[in-house]
Amino acid sequence: MPIETALRLLDSPAQDADLLAVPFAGDLTAQVELPVPVAALLAHHEAKGEPGEVVEVPVAHGDSVRRILLYGTGDRGPRALRKAGATLARRARGRHAIDVTLPEEAGEAGWAALAEGALLACYTMRIGANRVTPVEEIRLHGPEAARPVIERAEVIARATALTRDLANTPSSVKNPAWLAARAAEVAERSGLAVKVWEPDDLAAEGFGGILAVGQGSASGPRLIRLSYEPERPDGGHVVLVGKGITFDSGGLSLKPTEGMKFMKTDMAGGAVVIAVLGALRAMGVTTRVTGLVAAAENMPSGSAQRPGDVITHYGGRTVEVLNTDAEGRLVLADALAYADEVLEPDTVLDIATLTGAISVALGRDIGAVYASGDDLAAELLEAGGRSGEALWRMPLIEEYRGALDSAVADLTNVEAANTYGGGSITAALFLREFTGGRRWAHLDIAGVARTTSDEGIFSKGATGYGTRLLLDWLATRPA
Repeated sequence: MPIETALRLLDSPAQDADLLAVPFAGDLTAQVELPVPVAALLAHHEAKGEPGEVVEVPVAHGDSVRRILLYGTGDRGPRALRKAGATLARRARGRHAIDVTLPEEAGEAGWAALAEGALLACYTMRIGANRVTPVEEIRLHGPEAARPVIERAEVIARATALTRDLANTPSSVKNPAWLAARAAEVAERSGLAVKVWEPDDLAAEGFGGILAVGQGSASGPRLIRLSYEPERPDGGHVVLVGKGITFDSGGLSLKPTEGMKFMKTDMAGGAVVIAVLGALRAMGVTTRVTGLVAAAENMPSGSAQRPGDVITHYGGRTVEVLNTDAEGRLVLADALAYADEVLEPDTVLDIATLTGAISVALGRDIGAVYASGDDLAAELLEAGGRSGEALWRMPLIEEYRGALDSAVADLTNVEAANTYGGGSITAALFLREFTGGRRWAHLDIAGVARTTSDEGIFSKGATGYGTRLLLDWLATRPA
């Protein structure tokens, strides 16, 4: 569900504030009256002012008691303040409001990060009697100059929550048609144009990869296109392509049970594309952006594709399918080829929970970026640093390309002989074949799209990774 918590910017704490958060740094005595000297209080608690550190102090407040939360800000950078905001929001769960004084010296980036972290920590997908109730209202106190950056942070946080919602929805509800309907709803409220290819349309236009992956399911596949036209275009055109596998059983190359438990989130890349497109107008992005979500359900059945099948993708390139569990690249290939031949962007970027191999390489905290050029890689790495969604550039090793040669088709979808390994690298090389040599980047987010922890800005389930990163990149990329 969307983040229910309201966010406001006020000049000073509200009169009814019973939970007030004040940073360690600064003149605390000018804001609150504490029962003991601040230095003695912090020394008693051995508080160092690290981000996420909170010292709680009860103080008299009329006929009642007000709780003061002295919170650490670390180096007062965005990473530290994002964590501080999340900690404060979690401490306020179940309450009507928390009043938070912004650290003045943090500046715009720090204020935005604190607001963003606080809102993201309020996200919950849990339903039923044990549902966690987030704080109803977060009231920030700071200068008027903080207002536009906080409003922008709220747009980003709510877009991230939408990504999480789409990915967390059970696959008993979510199929390709459902995802297309949600994309249409986002388009209607965000001023986007939308087009959806249904199975007959996909067959008529030659989207063989999407059809092949979806042919084993009772729920037919879809290709979703969302189009954003800025009011003052800068002349650029970016295409975002997202993997939209609404459930991945592995097909006839069946996954083990443990491998299927989180496969409702295998469309996280597609969710990112939908949420990002929906936020572009509120962000004031001046680049024309087209979003493509290749949606299918990968299921085993009598009609499912088989290992050894040869499929023809959009544009005519053929692929020998050696592993039906390497399906994400098959649907992305159609969308990338369509983007190249029809949309003709100056930059194309795909995002997908593509390979388990990337989790082995980079773990669960850093996403992978493959890029056709150093300039695009640098743009994305910088956006990842600013947004708090870290990336690591991975190599496109040309010697590995031969691993995808097929005796009966143009390509295989996985390495045939397991000579090189590097499963994430060969997957990226496969996708590159369909980009037409355009300026291109691939984000493999299989390791970072979901979490089993419930702390900081994250709740168990989908993380929404990629939403903040891409919104930052699109809002700041050179014209």
